[in-house]
Amino acid sequence: MKISHLMGWIVLGCLGLPPNNGVASPHPAGFSPAVERQALIPAGSYEMGSRRSLRELHPTTIFQSDRHMLGPEDPAHEVILDAFTIDKYEVTHLEYKIFMDTTGYKTLPRFWDDPDYNHPDQPVVGITWKEAQQYCRWRNQRLPTEAEWEKAGRGKRPVKYPWGNEAPDATRLNYQNEVGKPSPVGSFTAGQSDYGVHDLSGNLSEWVQDWHDPEHYLFSPKKNPQGPKKGQYRVIRGGNWMNNAEDVRLTYRNATVPKARSRTLGFRCVAAVK
Repeated sequence: MKISHLMGWIVLGCLGLPPNNGVASPHPAGFSPAVERQALIPAGSYEMGSRRSLRELHPTTIFQSDRHMLGPEDPAHEVILDAFTIDKYEVTHLEYKIFMDTTGYKTLPRFWDDPDYNHPDQPVVGITWKEAQQYCRWRNQRLPTEAEWEKAGRGKRPVKYPWGNEAPDATRLNYQNEVGKPSPVGSFTAGQSDYGVHDLSGNLSEWVQDWHDPEHYLFSPKKNPQGPKKGQYRVIRGGNWMNNAEDVRLTYRNATVPKARSRTLGFRCVAAVK
């Protein structure tokens, strides 16, 4: 991101003013996109993955014509990460519009003009993996790794969901097609993680940095794992507004082609702590 753009965003955020496009802030009261966008995840270890086994499924058609694969969640294994910050909320329609207006990027996300998906405070959908990464780089950041994403939800506790092990319900997340579309970001405060990260279960599934390999957990490094060096599918983490309770667990993994543009798929960004 250019310094002038960043500083302008910070000043407007501190003043409680909207960005210079005349659109009011879409975030919950008191939330400033520039100042309070991210949560700090401290350095340290946690248990990643699941202690139960899941059989590997063949790729099947899930996201319309997109190829989709469920990867195993086992074995559970220790991961050690450096400190980082992560977006508390999924990137919104308005925030992505600011990116397009500022950079001149012309390719509209799929569903951009669909009234079920284009409210300013809804998370943006219809974004490819490359576009998600480009947005994060515009902010001098990047997509999270699988390991970073999962730690933001689990912390040091091997919990099933960001809030703990209690079964999901409609007060904690948007799932099971109960709402029928993505909810405004931060709508389910009871479902946030210990670090204050929202919508890691439900609302949208999210792009992460890693390529998909169904056997990667068997040989991934313990320290700051980055995922395989190459692959055919990019990993997606987190359940979405159409998923059932089984698929909104923090250890749930799936993947699709990097060019996929789904109404159930969004993203958030991370930054290293220097």
